[in-house]
Amino acid sequence: MTTDARGQIIEDIVGARTALGIELGSTRIKAVLIGPDHTPLAVGSHDWENQFVDRLWTYSLKAVWSGIQQCYAALAADVQGRYGVALSSVGALGVSAMMHGYLAFDGDGELLTPFRTWRNTNTGAAIERLSVELGANIPHRWSAAHLYQAVLDREEHVPRIAQLSTLAGYVHSQLTDQHAIGVGDASGMFPIDVTTGGYDEAKLARFDQLAAEAGADLHLGDLLPVVKLAGDPAGELTEAGARLLDPTGTLAAGAPLCPPEGDAGTGMVATNSVAPRTGNVSAGTSIFAMVVLEHELSRAHRELDLVTTPGGDLVAMVHCNNGASEINAWVGLFAEFARALGVEADSGRVFETLFRAALNGAPDGGGIVSFNYLSGEPITELEEGRPLLLRSPDSRFDLGTFMRAHLFASLATLRIGMDVLLQEEGVGLDHMFAHGGLFKTKGVAQGFLAAAIDTPVSVGDVAAEGGAWGIAVLAAYLVRKDEGQGLADYLEHQVFAGASLETVEPDPVDVAGFATYMERFVAALPVERAATEHS
Repeated sequence: MTTDARGQIIEDIVGARTALGIELGSTRIKAVLIGPDHTPLAVGSHDWENQFVDRLWTYSLKAVWSGIQQCYAALAADVQGRYGVALSSVGALGVSAMMHGYLAFDGDGELLTPFRTWRNTNTGAAIERLSVELGANIPHRWSAAHLYQAVLDREEHVPRIAQLSTLAGYVHSQLTDQHAIGVGDASGMFPIDVTTGGYDEAKLARFDQLAAEAGADLHLGDLLPVVKLAGDPAGELTEAGARLLDPTGTLAAGAPLCPPEGDAGTGMVATNSVAPRTGNVSAGTSIFAMVVLEHELSRAHRELDLVTTPGGDLVAMVHCNNGASEINAWVGLFAEFARALGVEADSGRVFETLFRAALNGAPDGGGIVSFNYLSGEPITELEEGRPLLLRSPDSRFDLGTFMRAHLFASLATLRIGMDVLLQEEGVGLDHMFAHGGLFKTKGVAQGFLAAAIDTPVSVGDVAAEGGAWGIAVLAAYLVRKDEGQGLADYLEHQVFAGASLETVEPDPVDVAGFATYMERFVAALPVERAATEHS
């Protein structure tokens, strides 16, 4: 970096010509500070994990704020270390987080029951009834499903609910005193009417009737956050909010906040996938695909969620609860073995070595079938999961084939949903953008994904900071967009102009190999189901 460039960055930081994005992911809280050209200037992060308490996945609110504060402190330290200045103000701010789940508060703002995350699949009775009565697929993880299940279970807290929110919406409310939410995140709470940009009023009325039939006097529309589109103002950072982020007192109040969004929406922004016929796959603890639609689907499908972009356009989402966690566990085992041999290698090198070995594995997984199910998987109708590795006596069993089978497993359930979208519905998709830790090793998982969905897949450094960068861009859009400029146009011309992408076309050999692997995967599903029932 030249002296002039560093001096300009310092001026931008001191002059608050920056935007800050904070995203609470499933395993990491991350903050990214960007400059006027949307380039990351500094980053901070904090690792955390969910807890399985009383058979439900949760995070405590204490962990939420401790994690946010440590993440922000790491960002501020990065600014100080790189540029020699304190981070005392930002030009705009945005918060995003894992979507869905259930955060219910009383009139005093007290949490009524522990946070129920997207990962829980205890809402079976609720989704069966709601999906039929509302005429839309209501997945296990949606906020409406959690609320209706609580109604059906006659949980004692239900009559005292004054507000419902997502994790991003909750954090935003504490920073701004505004009970608001971005439309993308809202679409994971309750169905959205894309013609109005708000909750579907007819479906709200039917939900209230269903609740009343079950003995609950609820008016869901009064409990949900106010819906806002990308670019809408959503409050300012209060003094109390500034202290929540930065207990040292250095950060000033007053920064405008964009609407809080879910990680799916920020992933779309981070990959420039908000226009029709574009899509992205995000792979981490979960894996999901988002495809922006040109028109509504012909009917509801259990495998497909209908959500929206942060700008309010209709999106088909294929969401799988289980992503790369099982691969991470195996990589950890191999790293432990290496250490037992006296070989020290950082995790990045272990991942790359094992992923690259997969390129030399049997194209169809060699007869090995892996299930990466650490938790329930609604697409395959499993309420709980059991990680399994299956092979026959004559299966090819070498390192490359073993790793390829695991990488294929991380994409197999996604493929089931994508077949419904692309084959049954005939949805147009020109290319898919991939991001997340699964795709860090160049050309490996990217190529396997291209084979799985038989579509070109692109990756690029611009999405390396992920959803935290995406919500920072949405914050920048709030304050920098031209009058009347839509989000897709802003991304295309102000953010991604000249961006470097690497695209992989589907390899016919891998396409055929993945199809064979899928036949074995589907045939083995009864074994996975039996494992959940008897262990």
